[in-house]
Amino acid sequence: MRYEEMTGLVQARAQLPDRQSAERAVRATLETLAERIPDGLADHMAAQLPLEAAEPLRRVAASHEGSPEERTYRRDHGERFDLTGFAGRIAWRTEHTEEEALREAAAFFEVLDSAVDPELMEKLYGVLPNDIRELLPESRAEQNAPTERDSRSE
Repeated sequence: MRYEEMTGLVQARAQLPDRQSAERAVRATLETLAERIPDGLADHMAAQLPLEAAEPLRRVAASHEGSPEERTYRRDHGERFDLTGFAGRIAWRTEHTEEEALREAAAFFEVLDSAVDPELMEKLYGVLPNDIRELLPESRAEQNAPTERDSRSE
């Protein structure tokens, strides 16, 4: 998928007024996602996205600082925050409300789902907490929802 197509789809699905708003939403969501997921997963995702979309993922992953232990943890796990933190970070980056940020992120996830390999999306869904998974496309979220048996074993 080309970057122009990606931002155009996000613009339409999130009902944004212009391409620049869609680009801000894509960049803000990718930067926040890169903070939340393991660096290795961010790198794999960046490899499947257009250069303009890959840049925020790579930049955030490369910027992780701290002790060797902190860097190792982020490489393997990502930073821990919930849906409220996810929405707040996107809202801050786009200068929109948290409600608008969630709508834009959900639109982006729909587009991302068709832009990268299904196996990569499975890995992404596997590392996100349940509340952030609510932003996922409905069919994918249902496909990955724990079964009744799985929930009993937790």
